[in-house]
Amino acid sequence: MWLLSAAVSSFSYTLQAQSGAARAGTFETPHGTIETPAFMVVGTQGAVRAMTTDQVRATGTQVVLGNTYHLALRPGEGLVQKLGGLHDFMGWQGPILTDSGGFQVFSLESKEITDRGVTFKNEINGSSMELTPERSMEIQNALGADIIMAFDECTPFPATEKMAASGVRRTLSWMDRCMEAHARPDDQALFPIMQGSTFRHLRQSCAESLVALDAPGYAIGGVSVGEGHDLLCEITEYAAPMLPEGKPRYLMGVGLPEDLVACVGYGIDLFDCVIPTRYARSATVFTRRGRIRLTNKRYRRDTYPIDPTCECAACAQKFSRAYLHHLFQANEITSAVLCAIHNVRFYQALMAEARAAVLAGRYADWAEGFMAEYRGEAPAEK
Repeated sequence: MWLLSAAVSSFSYTLQAQSGAARAGTFETPHGTIETPAFMVVGTQGAVRAMTTDQVRATGTQVVLGNTYHLALRPGEGLVQKLGGLHDFMGWQGPILTDSGGFQVFSLESKEITDRGVTFKNEINGSSMELTPERSMEIQNALGADIIMAFDECTPFPATEKMAASGVRRTLSWMDRCMEAHARPDDQALFPIMQGSTFRHLRQSCAESLVALDAPGYAIGGVSVGEGHDLLCEITEYAAPMLPEGKPRYLMGVGLPEDLVACVGYGIDLFDCVIPTRYARSATVFTRRGRIRLTNKRYRRDTYPIDPTCECAACAQKFSRAYLHHLFQANEITSAVLCAIHNVRFYQALMAEARAAVLAGRYADWAEGFMAEYRGEAPAEK
């Protein structure tokens, strides 16, 4: 095992070990240490869907995300700040990351993008609103998350080279403005975001400009936007080494287990996605043998828990698949609660196993074995 550290203000990253390109490290923040690789659970409105903060904590979750765009709309960052910041507001004293709001506004149908920022309609009252790098920083500074994201232009897929180049230019310009507007650099780590779509030379030029800023961490954006697993892997494999070895690397919005296992292998440290809780609400749960849909008739009399190997609250109490099938059929909210608990725990256990495999120097073997079992190509380990 070997160590490589980098510190910025209140933030310190230590790369503890590598197994191939896969990494295990720690990232110190004002609200605790994040052991990587780590999956960050999305709490868009300041709450993880269908889970209390105690339930989230019990799954082994280290970091929760909040959304700048949604929290600015409701209840407003000013109120959150008056009530002690997002940590106190949502009752989560571990690390929090807030995204810039860029992905949300770029996903809106009615918007106008200029070099100044993005103008769009307030989805609650229909009024005209503008989100700029300065405004994004203002909101995120008020919310008080440990890690905040730069306001960038998220290039859609597919994109022409001209579109992608324009996105890189704007992203870099906006990053300069974010740094100038960032009022709390000592206790909030500002992560830049690499763009460039599917164009390797644009990714490289964007990365070179961002790395020169010596930020506390870096993100890869513009993926998980419809490009599919194979292209996602291709982009991540060449983009990750463009970022500093001694800083955390965050792959934004990526969340299927097969994506996580592959991308940890390419050197990614942090992930986030709504998939665990979103899938839970539609009765889709993850197991060591792949994912299953509990509303399927085959589970009506199934006495097994979701996954007999799982130690989450739902499986440990032996709530059967038949019971959960019934809850979904009866439209009981408990169905989403129990399945969310299970799915989030599945993801945290997956990341813990991946980390242990890196520390043991056997990541490639572990990843091959996990995926063979997950795809049903190998018997479950005893």
